[in-house]
Amino acid sequence: MSDYIITCCSTADMPESFFTKKNIPYACFHFTMDGCEYADDLGKSITNEEFYQRVKNGAMPVTSQVNAEQYETMFEPFLKDGKDIIHITLSSGISGTINSAQIARDEMAERYPDRRITVVDSLSASSGYGLLVDTAWEKMQSGCGYDELCAWLLSYRANLHHWFFTSDLSHLKRGGRISASAAFFGGMLNICPLMEVNQEGKLIPREKIRGKKKVIREIVERMKEHALDGTDYSGKCFISQSACMEDAREVADLVEQTFPKLDGPVMINDIGTVIGSHTGPGTVALFYWGDPRTV
Repeated sequence: MSDYIITCCSTADMPESFFTKKNIPYACFHFTMDGCEYADDLGKSITNEEFYQRVKNGAMPVTSQVNAEQYETMFEPFLKDGKDIIHITLSSGISGTINSAQIARDEMAERYPDRRITVVDSLSASSGYGLLVDTAWEKMQSGCGYDELCAWLLSYRANLHHWFFTSDLSHLKRGGRISASAAFFGGMLNICPLMEVNQEGKLIPREKIRGKKKVIREIVERMKEHALDGTDYSGKCFISQSACMEDAREVADLVEQTFPKLDGPVMINDIGTVIGSHTGPGTVALFYWGDPRTV
């Protein structure tokens, strides 16, 4: 049995069964919507279906990150049990939650000076973050030591690709992320922005593509360009989606046709309530291992 554990946050956008089966503790982000506060607890407080329907109806959720006290509460039982901890955070290019985790780490180090807590910036989000956690867990299970795994995470986190598109610009307009005129003309022209998370873990627009069919083909073309070993890619591939399962399934089918050596079928997850508060409905994101991400 390993003498350390891996922890993360709810924004890895993996199903509850993933965390339960692998015994990976996670800290929940929070959001406020229509005057009520909810935990980003993988659909227990509010289902993803209800959440996205309310967003479609005009609700504008506001998110809050995990605070230091939450991290301390999560860390302490394992430290008491003699375990070291590797905590993998949501990308610092998207959220400041890494600062809270580091504060908690420092506080716990004073209380448990014989234990180690390493906070690793994933530079990832949603099920890309989930794929990083999943791969780290598999390495831990295969006997990878604490220091070795920390070094691997820092060396390879930027090799995990995140490409995504959205077919619904209305939420981005309501949230002030694009102008009303850009949303209007984008809708008129059926524009689907293609975006990426870069090597700094920040969201970067890459191309404005006209038409959903074309953007689906293009996102798979980007995978052919960047995936490890090209179309011979034999690793895992995850997709996350926000209330657009048909689009996600179309991407997954094309990926499985194009990459016949995949390690199992493409896994499709929901974009959770906190990440979904920023993307809105209509987003499909594709994650896989490849060459180092660019700026």
